[in-house]
Amino acid sequence: MYNLKWILPPFLAFLAILTYPLWSGPKGAMPELAKPKGEACVESATWMRANHMQLLDHWREEVVRNQSRVYVNQAGQRFEKSLTKTCLSCHNNKQEFCDRCHNYTSVKPYCFECHVDPKLSEVSHVQ
Repeated sequence: MYNLKWILPPFLAFLAILTYPLWSGPKGAMPELAKPKGEACVESATWMRANHMQLLDHWREEVVRNQSRVYVNQAGQRFEKSLTKTCLSCHNNKQEFCDRCHNYTSVKPYCFECHVDPKLSEVSHVQ
């Protein structure tokens, strides 16, 4: 008890650092996202919200390394493994869909370092 003034402040600082991710996360409700044009996604919306990056990484590896270009979802439906042709054909407004959610969660994906935003490709074809 004599050393409490020396033990308590570092302990509280450690506790604050340890719990920082829990109390500093995004505030407020999820952003309003643009509705996709298609009827159904390759998987359920809940599953896609949690796993879309892992799915896209897996697709990239499968296409590049194994030339496997067909994805069969949990319902048995077949889709082409392509961000541009499959995902962006329905979610075609990057600013109103991808960017809103990624900005809300403070994520900086690198998808569009290689893939072309559909809206930008339309503009470049007009010129």
